[in-house]
Amino acid sequence: MPVVLEAKEVGVQIGATTIVEHANLELAAGQLIAIVGPNGAGKSTFVRALSGIQNATGTIAWNGRQLAEVRGRELALMRAFVPQRALVPPGLTVRDAVTIGRSVHVRPWQRAGDEDRAAVEAAIERVGVAEFADRQLTTLSGGELQRVQVAVALAQDAPVLVADEPTSALDLGATVAIARLLRGLADDGLAVLLVVHDLTLAAAIADRVVVMSDGTTVASGTPREVLTRERISAVWGVEASLEVSEDERTALHVSWLD
Repeated sequence: MPVVLEAKEVGVQIGATTIVEHANLELAAGQLIAIVGPNGAGKSTFVRALSGIQNATGTIAWNGRQLAEVRGRELALMRAFVPQRALVPPGLTVRDAVTIGRSVHVRPWQRAGDEDRAAVEAAIERVGVAEFADRQLTTLSGGELQRVQVAVALAQDAPVLVADEPTSALDLGATVAIARLLRGLADDGLAVLLVVHDLTLAAAIADRVVVMSDGTTVASGTPREVLTRERISAVWGVEASLEVSEDERTALHVSWLD
């Protein structure tokens, strides 16, 4: 599959503090990559830099083009970004929000056409929020709101979806729903870059896992290759082992009290 995003030796410094350094990643179409690591590892800052939201050094290339050459509307057509904490303006319905996501395809002097309206409805259907498409965002649960945020991103019709900790505040049922949705999108050919804390979730749905520690990518590979007992101990300071069954069920066995 073609590579859609390549990052080499990415660094981010905010003020006098280095947040990310020597971070590397390669993402292909139809692939789901999960970025994992402890709190403060630089995961969210890294994906914001990759998405053009945060200034960075190093090489970041989208479809072979340097990020510095791709800005604004053109970048929005290449990647859609789902933030960790979405704004929830009062008075805005689900359909309104998803329509805003489609606006990158509508020129300022144009009105949304039949193709745009169809794309909005398709995004609403794809994430399973059609039954409450006319409800206001402020009435939604956390899981419902996250699915809407994915629909907003899908309405952009970009080939890459970047999601920054979309399951961080969700219960088990909502987390599974988002996980299945993101895996399904990758299976449909979308490239998905996911920041997540849950190692069992990463192992269950990711094609590859990138481990970050102290702002650096320290490992990249399949979940079984990188989420070893030794690496979990070194990065998280916890004695734990990840188990992946033949039917892809995952479990993390943790020494809680030792």
